[in-house]
Formats: sequence, C-alpha cells, structure tokens
Amino acid sequence: MQPERIEKLGRFALRGLRIGASTFSIIELLSSNWSTGICSGLAWLIFVQVERRLGPPAEETP
Repeated sequence: MQPERIEKLGRFALRGLRIGASTFSIIELLSSNWSTGICSGLAWLIFVQVERRLGPPAEETP
C-alpha cells in the first residue's frame, strides 16, 4: 500500500475510535456505570491528544 493511503486509513480509524469512545462514555455515564464511563472518557481524551499530535493531513500532489 502507498504511505498516503495508510495515513488516510489510520486517520479514519483513529476518528472512528474517538467517536466510539465518546459515545460509549456518554452511554455508560448516563446508565450510572461510573468507572467504565470515566475510563472510556479517558480513552477519548487520549485519542484526541494523539490526533492533535499527528498534525494536519499531508497534502496530495498531482
């Protein structure tokens, strides 16, 4: 695979994990499962930090 495709796929997977962790955290906190909700909230925070450290996506050149 080309590096650009791998980077796009990785960013897509990271975005999916981030959305899933935040959704799971909200659901668990609303159902009063505090420890699971807080842990998934921390996972969401870690995914956000990783996404910020990656920086902007590489521009495609024709």
